[in-house]
This record gives sequence, structure tokens and C-alpha cells, in this order.
Amino acid sequence: MEDTLVKSLVYFEQSWGITQILDYLGTLAFAISGARLASGKKIDLFGAFVVGLLTAVGGGTIRDLMLGLTPFWLLTPAYILISFVAFLMVVLFRNYVIHMRAGLFIFDAIGLGLFTVVGIERSLMVGHTFWVAIMMGVVTGAFGGLLRDICLNEVPLILRKDIYAIACLIGGLVYWGLAKLGVDNVFVQLLTALVVILVRYISMRYHLSLPLLEGNGHTETKP
Repeated sequence: MEDTLVKSLVYFEQSWGITQILDYLGTLAFAISGARLASGKKIDLFGAFVVGLLTAVGGGTIRDLMLGLTPFWLLTPAYILISFVAFLMVVLFRNYVIHMRAGLFIFDAIGLGLFTVVGIERSLMVGHTFWVAIMMGVVTGAFGGLLRDICLNEVPLILRKDIYAIACLIGGLVYWGLAKLGVDNVFVQLLTALVVILVRYISMRYHLSLPLLEGNGHTETKP
């Protein structure tokens, strides 16, 4: 337990810089998307805050547990505070945020792109290979939304035909390619986040999606 905590603190301290900025911005964006979606579900204020917080820290928590680390938000209160600020923004500016057309999509796409980068960076910092880092980028980006949708009794975006987790995967491959070319790490992170956001936007704008897995139309009957 002590070794895990020390390892977590070391990697958390090493993450300061562009990665930490992206992490905080992604937290803000995802917390807004969670609270904003909860606003249409007749959930009270505390419940809306919890949904926003879960959206913001859920994917990163799963990532850290899979990597054998102490969940990042237990090392600093910053993530809870940022989530609370996001919640206040939704409450105070609800007439704008809630009724803003495509508001949920905008904040969700931003959070998806930023958290994909954070997941990749954090995994590489603790010594994992690129293929593991790309998978952790997908987990960090997509699984907060998965938990949000489950809590709100929605079919998770990651399980629909929408280009969602695939956008994270494409971003991860872009990160890997740019890193292999020796591009400066700051530009790698920013370009990767931008690619994920653009993939989400293009897929929604032009109604691009993966094919559905459908049966033959016959319903099985029990004997």
C-alpha cells in the first residue's frame, strides 16, 4: 500500500506542466457535461454534482486502479473543487448552458480529447509501453461518460453506434505516430486532443458511425 502511494505521488508530481493543465481543463469540461445532462433527468442539486464529479474522475479512477496507482483525485482536492466550480457554472448559467444547442456535445468532446491525452501521458510516465498507454487513453477518455450514462439510465455512448471510444483510439495512434517522428511533446499532446475532438465533430456533423450488430430479425423463444 505504501509503495503504491509513493509511486502515485511521484507520477503525480512529474505530471505538472501541459499535461496537468489539460487534465484540469478536461475535468472542468466533463464535469459540466455530467451536470448538464443530469439537469434533464429531474435530479436534485446534490445528485447533479455527484454525476458531474463521477463523469470527471470516473475514467481516470479506473485507469489508476488498472495501473496499480492510488486514484489521482485522492492525492489533491483540486479535482473535487474544479468539479464543484463546473457544477456552479451550470447552476448559475443554467438558462444558457442547459438550453445551449449542442452544449452537451461540445463539453463532452472537449473532455474526451483532453482526457485521452492525459491517460496516455500518465501511463507513459509510470513506464508502460505505447499499446498500454493508448488503451489507458481510451479508458480515461471514454469511461467517465460510460459511468455517467449508466447512472442516468442512458445507453452509454461508448456502446452506441457513435464514434466515441474509436475517436480516443485514433487520437492514441496519432500520438504514437507523432512521438515516433520526434515532434515536441507539447505539440503532440495538443494535436492529439484536437484530432479526437475533430473526429467526434466530423462523425456527428456527417452522421458517421460504426455498423450495428444486428440479428436475423427472429426472436428466440424458450422451450
